[in-house]
Amino acid sequence: MTTATGRHSDGGPPRQSKHWGRISPVFLGIVAVAAVTGWATWTGFAEQPGVAVFLFVTAAWIVSLCLHEYAHARTALHSGDISIGAKGYLTLNPLKYTHALLSIVLPVLFVIMGGIGLPGGAVFIERSRIRGRWKHSLISAAGPLTNVLFAVVCTAPFWLDALDGVPADFQFALAFLALLQVTAALLNFLPIPGLDGYGVIEPWLSYKIRRQVEPYAPFGLLFVFAILWIPEVNNQFFDAIDALLRTLGIDEIRTYCGQNLYRFWTETDQYCSVSR
Repeated sequence: MTTATGRHSDGGPPRQSKHWGRISPVFLGIVAVAAVTGWATWTGFAEQPGVAVFLFVTAAWIVSLCLHEYAHARTALHSGDISIGAKGYLTLNPLKYTHALLSIVLPVLFVIMGGIGLPGGAVFIERSRIRGRWKHSLISAAGPLTNVLFAVVCTAPFWLDALDGVPADFQFALAFLALLQVTAALLNFLPIPGLDGYGVIEPWLSYKIRRQVEPYAPFGLLFVFAILWIPEVNNQFFDAIDALLRTLGIDEIRTYCGQNLYRFWTETDQYCSVSR
């Protein structure tokens, strides 16, 4: 997700740092957690598989969030906003986002509460530095396109029939992570103010329409979450997601068991337990 302004945030030229491109230790730590817990899920090393699945999926989800925002920032940098580096966005540190706490907590809460991949972070783009409507649209599209790429990576073992020897727990975790990436990509592309889909079309709208819509942008994400909380809408949405995942070789049982293991504090479904 991106936020924008028509002027410099500090009223002056952007600050420069020779360290702006270094990868943050925070991000590397999150990657390490994903790697270790992914290994624990694969090998069955963890005494409680659900805890390993929870940590693996959560860490991998945060990694994808960081890369989502990095894609926005990197595209903005190459489009003309040279202030991006000084803000720390290219270090992949989620604590550098506009709302540092919500960048981590909110997306995880969405996953825990409803198994929905929604963004929480945002990078601050100085749009006045960028010329050309196509560039503005591409900056907004870069984030959800990263989720599309993640979805391709997560689903590839399924549609390539490359699951021989892959433990059931890891398959379930990967299927649930794929579901999160697919929902994140689809929901982000919705043309609703505050989401990246609206950012794609916004440069092509008239000034009058943009001004009318602007006050609603901060509430777009909450509006989507509230709509999905309606049982009828939620059921239809996930039916569509399940249908899409089936075309990619992932059935509902795998995603269900993945979410069931992820919510380790609830009772594990006997079928998912037997499948292990």
